[in-house]
Amino acid sequence: MDVTSWISALDDAGTRLAGAAERTGLDAEVPPCPGWRVRDVLRHTGGVHRWAATFVANGRTEPLPLANAEDIVAELPGDAELVAWFRKGHAALVAALRAAPVDLECWTFLKAASPLAHWARRQAHETTVHRVDVESAAGALTPVDAGLAADGVDELLACFGPRSRRLRLDPPRTLHVHATDTGDHWTVRISTERAGVTRDESGDDADTTVRGPAERLYLSLWNRAPLRELEVTGDETVVQRWPEIHAIRW
Repeated sequence: MDVTSWISALDDAGTRLAGAAERTGLDAEVPPCPGWRVRDVLRHTGGVHRWAATFVANGRTEPLPLANAEDIVAELPGDAELVAWFRKGHAALVAALRAAPVDLECWTFLKAASPLAHWARRQAHETTVHRVDVESAAGALTPVDAGLAADGVDELLACFGPRSRRLRLDPPRTLHVHATDTGDHWTVRISTERAGVTRDESGDDADTTVRGPAERLYLSLWNRAPLRELEVTGDETVVQRWPEIHAIRW
């Protein structure tokens, strides 16, 4: 995927998220995020959008802490204004990314071809995953494009994986992931050190292999669906412990 595709995915996901929130109601529980309701997803994602736009629109080169939406906005809106507030922040981020120069310089935190690619990709998946959350609350999940899903698996494994302090196992295990519809492969070596990730197609030496369509892998590896419901062969330690050792949920 490229920057234009990621921005389009972000635009679509945010629009779908807001629409699902309006249909479902802000008090609906969000099954993939225990303890959260739709309003929590809107506040979180709306805060993240404004946080990301700060770097893209202003070329900010220093990090800016963000634990809660309150860290980036002076005052959160009430329920009556919350969806409109989300839409405004989402639109501003999309506009900032589309207007940003190719050679944008700003702070980033994941491996990427450029700062612009980093923020476009990260926010495409941030918003797509939370779109899934709100649609799950509505009980009407729309599909995730296979190419976008495979790209999101790659971001999770190849970018988040090596920087994760939780992705650790002793004794070590090797996980092979195969997206059967797109033909993508990843091999993740998990030990007491930082995870190593390659695009190894064979997976012959893997302790565990997980196969399935890219969308199913995307939802499962991002902890939005049970990983064990995919085709799993070999040792199941990684599958059983995945929500714990790679617990990116919010």
